[in-house]
Amino acid sequence: MTNGSGWTAEQIPDLTGLRAVVTGANSGLGLQTALQLAKHGAFTTLACRNPERGQAAVDQVRAEIGDGPGTADLALLDLADLSSVRSFAAAWHGPLDVLVLNAGVMAVPYQTTVDGFERQLGTNHLGHFALTGLLLPALQEAPAARVVSVSSIGHRMGRIDFDDLQATRHYQRWSAYGQSKLANLLFTRELVRRLNRAGSTVSAAAAHPGGSDTELYTGFAGAAGPLARFAKAASQATGQPASAGALPSLYAATMPDVVPGDYFGPSSVGEVRGTPTRVGMSARARDAVVGTRLWDVSEELTGVAYELPA
Repeated sequence: MTNGSGWTAEQIPDLTGLRAVVTGANSGLGLQTALQLAKHGAFTTLACRNPERGQAAVDQVRAEIGDGPGTADLALLDLADLSSVRSFAAAWHGPLDVLVLNAGVMAVPYQTTVDGFERQLGTNHLGHFALTGLLLPALQEAPAARVVSVSSIGHRMGRIDFDDLQATRHYQRWSAYGQSKLANLLFTRELVRRLNRAGSTVSAAAAHPGGSDTELYTGFAGAAGPLARFAKAASQATGQPASAGALPSLYAATMPDVVPGDYFGPSSVGEVRGTPTRVGMSARARDAVVGTRLWDVSEELTGVAYELPA
């Protein structure tokens, strides 16, 4: 695949018989990702925090796919609550072919999760870290399962501050966001290394949506007010619709030429919009020493140890 390839969701292969989970699928990128997976035949679980909005999303997916081979259902999942993550994983039965770690928050005021983690790190990274580890047995039941982490251009401003990981001494919302998105890429690369060492058939890749018109852009400004309206207008003017922003994730989740550790984003200069292509990541995202240390800290914080042979 090269820049300007023109890849669209119509080129997703037949997914009939596969089972997929998409976190944060009640709107935006997650909803569009779930819709296309179901449209191409997958039995797709929309993992959502809000039951009403989640059910509305499931109803929308079912209405759009009609009588096709795929379908959709709802399962409740709050990534900011490890008990919810454990309940979701415990309720899963059978193999899992595709896990898209899409849910996230961006540049929100300082808050903590149920478990006391800084909210952006807790939701964007630690919740997904725990979820993947707890679902690993189901992923290994599938013939060739794939885990896709949704990162961001914003990972480039991130660094992992092990001395103040939860920002208890100093909180800057954009720095915390960058740290969480950098953590997504470090997690993906460390997961690939560990899967490879174990000889597992599970693979992992990452993607980012560029600039997409989704609710994420107004989260840091609140649901209303002039800053929220400005953020919404800016994302509409410079970005692309959620259906386009979901394409890098869909490519990473479904295409046969994806190599473990690949990172996909839009093809334009600046990676803001365009069709999916392989993109680069920061040197910090490629730091294996930091990746290993973050993994160990994440296991300690979440209490989730991955069941992989050494």
